[in-house]
Amino acid sequence: MTDETRHPHVQLLDRIIAAAQAGDASDLYDIYAEDAVIWHNHDNAEQTVAENARLLEKMPEWVRDRSYDDRRIQLFDGGVVQQHVLRGVHIRTGEPVELHACVVVQVDDQGRISRLDEYLDSKQAASLRP
Repeated sequence: MTDETRHPHVQLLDRIIAAAQAGDASDLYDIYAEDAVIWHNHDNAEQTVAENARLLEKMPEWVRDRSYDDRRIQLFDGGVVQQHVLRGVHIRTGEPVELHACVVVQVDDQGRISRLDEYLDSKQAASLRP
């Protein structure tokens, strides 16, 4: 394990991935600051932590056997950027899913995420929902 993967900012992302793979968003409330903002480029909308938690818990209805692969991480002062590929199987069609994404994360002084901006292909994202 490299120093980068042990970095607290990266560990926050690891916890988000674990929650997404489990379909259990309960840990998000400890990962994010209470007033955190989650923004998605595909709808240009900001979400609260509670709204993001509901979305994460719906993922098992859209994609099974989820994995977050090909993670590329860049740390910066006060945050981290992660590029990854969400892979799995589409529940409705049985087709393989491959969704490329990038998140830019800002971490507050208490070590919690204060903002997460997610960039992904809107066409790929739209195809996931039933």
